Amino acid sequence: MLFKNKFNFITILWVLILLFSTTISYSLSEQFKGKIYKTGMLKPIDSVIKLKVGDEAPDFTLPSVSGEKISLGQFRCKKNVVISFVPAAWTPVCSDQWPGYNIAKDFFDKHDAILIGITVDNIPTLYSWTSEMGTLWFPVLSDFWPHGAVAERYGVLRSDGVSERALFVIDKKGIIRYIDVHDINQRPKLEVLVKELEKLAD
Repeated sequence: MLFKNKFNFITILWVLILLFSTTISYSLSEQFKGKIYKTGMLKPIDSVIKLKVGDEAPDFTLPSVSGEKISLGQFRCKKNVVISFVPAAWTPVCSDQWPGYNIAKDFFDKHDAILIGITVDNIPTLYSWTSEMGTLWFPVLSDFWPHGAVAERYGVLRSDGVSERALFVIDKKGIIRYIDVHDINQRPKLEVLVKELEKLAD
C-alpha cells in the first residue's frame, strides 16, 4: 500500500510538472515567432482513421534529420513507442508541441518508451526548423516521399497533403494501445499522454 501511494504521488507530481511546462514550451517559440507561418483556423480533422486500438502498427522506414534511416520495427521487443505526427514545420502549434516533450524525457525513459516525430516536410526544411527550435531528444523523420505514405497508411493524411496532429502509443509487441487524432488547431495535453504511458506498466 505504501509503495502504491508513493507511486501515485510521483505520477501526480509529474502531471503537475507537465501542466506547468505549457508556459515553458510556448516561451521557446517566442524566440523565432517572426519566422512562424500563421495558418489561421483549420478544419479540426480532415481524414478517416484506418487503424484502431489493438491493431498491429504498420511498420515503416523513413529518413531522419540526423541522416540515419529509422524503422518502427527496430524497436520491437525493445521499446514502447509514441509516434507524434504533426502537420508542418514552421507553424505555431507544431513549434510549441515538440519542444514541450523535452521536459518529459525522463518520464519516457522511466516507461522504456521512445518518441518518434513525423511530418511530411522534406529533410532540409525539418533540419532548418528543428535547429531553430533547439535540441530535441527524439528522432524527427520525414514522410516527404512517397509523399505522406506513412501518414496515409495510418489514416492521418489530410486532403491538403499534410498529416493530422496525431499520437499513436505502441507497446513493445507492436500493438497500438492508444490513438489520439487531435484537433489540428490545438496541442495535445501532455498529462493525457503521461497517463497512457502509465497504462503500459499495468
